[in-house]
Amino acid sequence: MRYRLTFIAGVALGYVLGTRAGRERYEQLKKSAQRFAENPAVRNAAESAAHSGRDIAGKAYHSVSDKVGDKVPASVAERVRSLRDRSSQNGFEDDWGTTNT
Repeated sequence: MRYRLTFIAGVALGYVLGTRAGRERYEQLKKSAQRFAENPAVRNAAESAAHSGRDIAGKAYHSVSDKVGDKVPASVAERVRSLRDRSSQNGFEDDWGTTNT
């Protein structure tokens, strides 16, 4: 019985100390991630990547929809239509995917 109590006390003490150290490390990682995300260079790069991704997705949709026709699902067509409207409001138009003959 004495060994059981010693073992249980050791497990409880290890758990408490382990969770406290784990929590401190978690807080350190969380703070460093927040500082990284708040960095202006990182924010600009993320916004630029998101904008480029939306533009490329719209261009790819136009290219594929010309070849596939009306076989694109309505949910996909609606999402791309909203992207196209958003990009046309910004004055961004090009002829990507078209052939000049």
